[in-house]
Amino acid sequence: MSRSAIAMMVFGLVATLGAAPRGALTPRLRSEPSGQTRGSTDARQQKAAAAELSREETPGRAFVRQWGNQEYEVRSAAEAMPADKWDYRPAAGMFKNEKSESGPAEVRKFAEQVKHVACSNFAFAAELDGTPPPEACDKGGPSTAHTRAELLVYLRDSFVALRKSLSAVTAENMYDSIEGPYAGPNTRIGLAAVCVWHAADHYGQMALYLRLNGIVPPASRPNPPELKDFPAQ
Repeated sequence: MSRSAIAMMVFGLVATLGAAPRGALTPRLRSEPSGQTRGSTDARQQKAAAAELSREETPGRAFVRQWGNQEYEVRSAAEAMPADKWDYRPAAGMFKNEKSESGPAEVRKFAEQVKHVACSNFAFAAELDGTPPPEACDKGGPSTAHTRAELLVYLRDSFVALRKSLSAVTAENMYDSIEGPYAGPNTRIGLAAVCVWHAADHYGQMALYLRLNGIVPPASRPNPPELKDFPAQ
């Protein structure tokens, strides 16, 4: 075939594509037996699921759903880090003039990250429940948990405790005032939001600790493993 003939074929194809109605060249989704597309079926299912949630929704249930995601991310990251890496910190040295008023004087070790999250969970739960929270969670807190096994139990129990406190947030009490050294003064719903944010914030740091040691965080894997002792008792 000559070059001129090929050029004419290409020109004709381009012209045809340009004249086609928008969407005419997009493959159609395979129809379901009902005659609706899969996309439409998925949309109806999502709408039904949302409606089901709406019928029985409470502020506490909404927070607990998100809390479950954070529990998996943080606890699975802790379980994934080998015992010989729990003293790992990504950078040595003091913060010097950049150090904040709270927190340690140095970048936390992985074990310290876990202990801080656990202590903070217990502290937030105490404030939501109107009881005295543990002191100095920014510096490790009063718990004697030290080994990997002890800290994993401490972390698990903290998520259980705070889940219970979050589930008690209702439309009637969500604007109640909350006092305390951790994210206070606040409202109950405001402190509940801080709980989810705080766990997510430290999970982001823990994920980097794992990555820097060549470990893919479980929550980022194609088939995330279950927690070893889930559901916690």
